[in-house]
This record gives sequence, structure tokens and C-alpha cells, in this order.
Amino acid sequence: MARAPIVDRLARFLDTGWEKGWMPPPPLDPAELIRRGSKGFSLEHEIAGRSREDLEDFRLRLEKLCEAVQSEADLNAVGKAFAYGLITRAIQQRFALGKLWREQPELAKTEIAPPIIVLGQMRSGTTRIHRLLAADPAHSATRFCDSWHPVPEKPDFRPLRGTFKLFMARRLDPWLDTIHPFGAARADEELGWLASALDHSAYEAQWRIPSYVGFSEAHDAGPIYAEFERLLRTDAGQHGHGARPRVLKVPQFIEDLPALLERFPDARLVVSRRCSEETWRSSVSLVANQMVIQSDSVDLAWIEQEWRRKIALRQERLERALKQWSGPLAMIDFEHLGSDWEGEMHDLYGALDLPLSDAALAAMRAEMRKSENSAHNGHAAQLRQFTEAG
Repeated sequence: MARAPIVDRLARFLDTGWEKGWMPPPPLDPAELIRRGSKGFSLEHEIAGRSREDLEDFRLRLEKLCEAVQSEADLNAVGKAFAYGLITRAIQQRFALGKLWREQPELAKTEIAPPIIVLGQMRSGTTRIHRLLAADPAHSATRFCDSWHPVPEKPDFRPLRGTFKLFMARRLDPWLDTIHPFGAARADEELGWLASALDHSAYEAQWRIPSYVGFSEAHDAGPIYAEFERLLRTDAGQHGHGARPRVLKVPQFIEDLPALLERFPDARLVVSRRCSEETWRSSVSLVANQMVIQSDSVDLAWIEQEWRRKIALRQERLERALKQWSGPLAMIDFEHLGSDWEGEMHDLYGALDLPLSDAALAAMRAEMRKSENSAHNGHAAQLRQFTEAG
């Protein structure tokens, strides 16, 4: 529940600026956000490449999300600025991508190899599995900067923008890298692609917005993954590696697996399993860390209760979806991955009927050496303190 002193200084600066009229407070009205986010674009740019259902889904989600942020999240000045920035950027990207698909429709239809999808609860070892698979030169992966800045650029300044974004994020949250090891051009999850379609997963970890989470959990995820597929094909077309299987990973996948597999029915699946109690404690730690930056009234007991519910929901949906799955599937144990990762990877490649080359093993060993000195390793010690305090 700690936060860096710079957060409070920034909040006081923003509050003072808004009160004295030095700058206007950020609006969170859907119509105004659309007006600002679509500046420089036309309606045709939102429509291009998307169905009527996709368009209606985004507008409905925008309305519901803004309503929940304003009525439930109890954001401080920093949180309000973040909310405005995140939602406006999602709108800007949506119009910019539509403009791209209007001008280059073939990008959203790039041929791609069947992906490898890593599935598991948040904090269950999926990042390690994802990074090991992504290290294999036979595979491709999504860069952090491309996940959060999906519109292609020439020249490509996205790694620089991603580096600046992470620099600022680390100033506001000194514990960021203990929670997740980041790198602007490093392989990372496609959470930014889901956020750009206003899926709830990126937002529920930052704000207390139960009405939007409930709405989104019960709502058809089809349009979210239709946009996700277009983004994946566009990214593969831009980088020219569509023939190499993409290793995909976002914890939200297990909540929406049928909608995801409808888009990628020939995928290979990797499921990571970890003790639910340990997963819960680590998830609570992450969410509390994110929420306390953006709100002064964070309720730890509510976070604990909500993430017990969330983990149970995701597990139930994953198990139900896997009963219907007859394609390639590998199961990974978190503890075994920690004690003998090479053995687990051999078993994984065998289960998926994939060749494990010497080059792949060498790249994986290099990835493991890189992670040995990662700040992420400090999270276990922090969790022990959290458990003892509880």
C-alpha cells in the first residue's frame, strides 16, 4: 500500500492547477473523449476494417467504462489524469489503425502461422514460460512497445517512446520491476491490444470499477478478439515474421478462451499451474501496488475479496473451455519450472510436437541468465513480508 512521494507531489500540483484555472481538469465524458481522441481523423477511419458489431461494442464499452470510473473509482488527481490519458489514447489508436487499414487493407489480413498461446492465472509463471518460448528463434513475439503503441511507424520510434514510458512509470512506481520485468523492445504480453479495445483486464488492475468489470465479464468478448486478430496480423505484416508462430500471453485469455480460440482454432496451448493461494497473494500485491497510485481510498480487504472471486472465475472458465479442446496442449507446473526449467521445456515441446533445437536452448539459457539479476526476484521476499503481516 506504499507509494512514492512523487505521486503526492504530482497530485498536489494537478489539484492546484485545476483549482486555480492554470489548466482545465481532464474530462471523462464519452462524447468529449471521442471528440478529442478522433481529432485529425474522420468517421471512415473508425469504420475501416471493422464490422458494425465491433463499432457498437466499442462505443458501449466506452460509455460503461467512463460511467464506472466517474462513479466508483474515487480517483485522485493522478488517477484522473491517467484515466483521461489511457482512454483518449485508446480512441486515438482506434482511429489511426482504421486509417491504416483503409489505406493498406492487406495488413489486417496478413497470413500467420498457428500461434502458441500461454494460459494461466496472473502471477502463475506465465511470463517466464512466455519469455522462454519467445527466445526460440523459430518463434516470434510481441514487443512491449508494440503492444502499447500498435500503430506502425516509419521510422519506428516506438522503442524510444516505450523506453520513456517505462522511465516515467518507474519514477511513479519504484516497485514496478519487482512486479514484472519490463523492457521497451523486450517480448511482452499483448495487454495493450486488449486495452485498446476497452477490455476490462488492464483497467480492473488499476481502478475499482466493479460495475464495468461485471458488465465486461458477462458481455460477448467476440469484438475484443476480432480487433486483437487484426492487430496481430498487422504487427506480423509490419515486422515480416508471420511465418513464425507467435507466442501470445495475457492472463485475461483464460477468462475469454472460447472467443480467442474462435479466432485461432489451430493454436497450440500451454497451461501454467500454480498453487491458488500463492497466486492470490501475488495478485493482491500487484493490484494494490497499482491502485494506490491512483486513489487515496484503496481498500485492501476489498482487493483481497475481489481477487479471490476473480481467480475462481478464471479457473472455472479455463477448465470449462479446456474440456472442449482437442488440439495440442502442454501443462506446466510452476514449482517444476523453477527447479528444472529445461526439463519442463523439453516436456512442453514434446507435448506440442515442436522441435527443440540447440539454438533454442542456447537462447533460453541466455534469457534465464538475464532474469537471474532481475529486480523481479525481489517480489518473493516482499510477498513473504506481506504474508507475515497478514
